[in-house]
Amino acid sequence: MNITIKKLTPELAEDYVHFFDVTPHDHYVDEHKCYCVCWCNDDYEGKDFSSAEKRRNAALQYVKNGNIQGYFAYHEGKVVGWCNANAKADCLKCAGWRRSMAYVPPDDIASGIKVKSVFCFTIAPEMQRKGIAMMLLERVCSDAIQDGFDIVEAYPTKESEWEPYDFCGHLKMYDKSGFVVTLETKQSLVMRK
Repeated sequence: MNITIKKLTPELAEDYVHFFDVTPHDHYVDEHKCYCVCWCNDDYEGKDFSSAEKRRNAALQYVKNGNIQGYFAYHEGKVVGWCNANAKADCLKCAGWRRSMAYVPPDDIASGIKVKSVFCFTIAPEMQRKGIAMMLLERVCSDAIQDGFDIVEAYPTKESEWEPYDFCGHLKMYDKSGFVVTLETKQSLVMRK
């Protein structure tokens, strides 16, 4: 299978929103389509993200402005996978992070350590279980080294019984990639490479 991994750029904004338009996730309920708008920056104050259409419009602008960062997997010219990966220092400002990731210690930022955070994977249903998330993760890690990051950090749940939490990536994938557990909570892990 020929997969090409591309870093998200403003020129790929239409590919970005189209992928979320047509790729089911979160129990296949359209109004739950997130477009990763609450995981990209602190520009959420006063924003209305109450519908998929509003999140889509915001996502289009965020990608064009460089606020959403991550990687696409393409197969035969079509986006089949997404990984949201951003500097942890920027993630700490995000609404989604503040709401869901309070357990993740921010102290490495104050010490000057550069951390790349990996926290969202979406793979087209027909392409799941083919190693695409692993390919995306490998690219994040290799680019992080080139971009001067000291650590790549991920936040998988311990058990993926509830499908919406699968977006963080699976523990086995991180183990296989050389990540180690640095923090454990009742439901989640912090893993680093």
